[in-house]
Amino acid sequence: MDKMNKAMEKMKILVGMDVDDEEEAVAESSLIDDFNRQCTLTMKQRLFGFATCLVAGLSCTLLSMLVFFNPIKFGITFTFGNLLALGSTAFLIGPKRQVTMMLDPVRIYATAIYIASMIIALFCAFYVHNKLLTLLAITLEFGALVWYGLSYIPFARSMVSKIMLACFDTEF
Repeated sequence: MDKMNKAMEKMKILVGMDVDDEEEAVAESSLIDDFNRQCTLTMKQRLFGFATCLVAGLSCTLLSMLVFFNPIKFGITFTFGNLLALGSTAFLIGPKRQVTMMLDPVRIYATAIYIASMIIALFCAFYVHNKLLTLLAITLEFGALVWYGLSYIPFARSMVSKIMLACFDTEF
């Protein structure tokens, strides 16, 4: 029974709920645990936060198509939309679990490429002001987004890899 109570407490901490026995949790706390304990939202508030961020992110991503022929504005709105959509899931599962899942060995490379491509796209848009580089960075960002998203579906990346190899196989 004690193990079950400890597991429930850890689960509550992961989703940002109050823990009854906080003295034990404070002894093993980290900065993210403290942040999760301070961010206690009801399930209704979490769903509203998730929906708001997701709708805003998807809106920015879709509205970026209006300025597609201006790659700098497109890069900024597309990347901002991706950041909002990515952050929306933190409302559901909590920021600590979000970061833990992103840094999971299965998707660490996809996460690194995705975040790096967002930074490169914003750098090219804000500082370099080169339309071609911004467009290339956005293409890399979109590919990294797809690969990162596929990492959450079991066997999806291996299936897509096999399909791509079959499509581009030059040997008959």
